[in-house]
Amino acid sequence: MVLDILEKARMGDELSVEEIEALLSVSDETELKALFDCAYAVKEAHVGKVAYFRGLIECSNICMKDCYYCGIRKSNKNVERFLMDEEEIFREAVWAYEAEYGSVVIQSGERQDAAYVDMIERVVKRIHDATNGEIGITLSLGEQTEEVYRRWREAGATRYLLRIETTNPELYAKLHPKDHSMEERLECLQRLRRTGYQVGTGVMMGLPGQTMRDLANDILFLKAMDVDMVGMGPYIPHSDTPMGEEIPPYSDAQKTSALKLGLKMIAVTRIVLKDVNIAAATALQALEYTGREQGLKCGANVIMPNVTETDFRPKYQLYDNKPCTDENSSMCRGCLSGRITGIGETIGFNKKGDAPHYRKRVSAD
Repeated sequence: MVLDILEKARMGDELSVEEIEALLSVSDETELKALFDCAYAVKEAHVGKVAYFRGLIECSNICMKDCYYCGIRKSNKNVERFLMDEEEIFREAVWAYEAEYGSVVIQSGERQDAAYVDMIERVVKRIHDATNGEIGITLSLGEQTEEVYRRWREAGATRYLLRIETTNPELYAKLHPKDHSMEERLECLQRLRRTGYQVGTGVMMGLPGQTMRDLANDILFLKAMDVDMVGMGPYIPHSDTPMGEEIPPYSDAQKTSALKLGLKMIAVTRIVLKDVNIAAATALQALEYTGREQGLKCGANVIMPNVTETDFRPKYQLYDNKPCTDENSSMCRGCLSGRITGIGETIGFNKKGDAPHYRKRVSAD
């Protein structure tokens, strides 16, 4: 049955939610290899065997949100909070530019106050101007008004990642306090589209109570939303959160299972969405050292090396045992470059790496 579904996908036919669920449920090693091979062939045909680097700048762990799974939630008193100044953010972005990264990602906890909004606007414009617009600027700064999104877009940001985490309303409610709104999250994705961004979203896999049907519906949501980018990763508990405080550290078997589910989600998402950008999340490496490379072999085409100064990295822990917190930016560049070329991929240095899907969508509008 699985091979028949893959053949149907190769022919370009739409897959049903039941067929997507069947692919996500694959456990037989022969079928699993066929799934990953199919996804890699789709990747090669639609986006090429190129991995694009996005230099990740984690500029603040101050957050107004209190999500039950996240290590920097506002109620976590064990976090030493920080906010980089504009000069530090700018310096790290310029380092990424000079290191031939085609893009940077500015990420932080969620804030909506005027001082923060203004600061982001200024630093985005400064990065854009200093690099003559040659470096792509992605923001991952949470829910904002349409006016704020527009201001940041006009300053020079071109991409925005706002993860939904799950499209099951009941599961979403279990992940967040009552004052967090799924409807507002979805509306923000529409605001991003209206203001001209390349729009990205994504989900977590392996959440308590989550089913394969949930994940299949998540993939169909990504397709229906016509997204340009997908950022998703396995759920890894953080011990200082309501969801993670009673969960013991993952065993090796649990890590293997979580990694396999993450890789299957990448593969099936590639098969269904074809020409979008898909990131191989750092969480994959938290489960296995070569996790990100495996993600590339299963259909991902974006890697986000951390360019944040090592003084800040241990303070930005969304989940336990985050990798690379003690490696400086140069170490990350050299290490990842060697590992990626070692699996037969080319690195898209000095290229923004816009998704073919975005280019087609814009030309069609």
